[in-house]
Amino acid sequence: QVQLVESGGGLVQAGGSLRLSCTASGPISKIYRMAWYRQAPGKERELVAAISWTGGSTNYADSVKGRFTISGTTANNTVALQMNNLKPEDTAAYYCNLDFDAFWTRGRRNYWGQGTQVTVSS
Repeated sequence: QVQLVESGGGLVQAGGSLRLSCTASGPISKIYRMAWYRQAPGKERELVAAISWTGGSTNYADSVKGRFTISGTTANNTVALQMNNLKPEDTAAYYCNLDFDAFWTRGRRNYWGQGTQVTVSS
């Protein structure tokens, strides 16, 4: 089965930094995009940052531009999110998302990690 292993979440003070990492494994034939989403209590899940696995283009939520950097390593199917200058409003569960083709399907699919908690104290 496909797996997404996330790491790097934790508790930090405002202004601090964290680096999230997500590694995909399993019967993956092609990766189109990997991304990080987040969801705070009572709010909808939102895209934080995404990176194309083919062209390498990136996009960010306006709220994190200039503070967060997403990067991908195709050799080991890993996406990282460097989060600097963290703010209390960044507090959320962060979810890795895999946009991919599986070997046994012809349709593009998404797969979610279990989530890793990021808490920023003021």
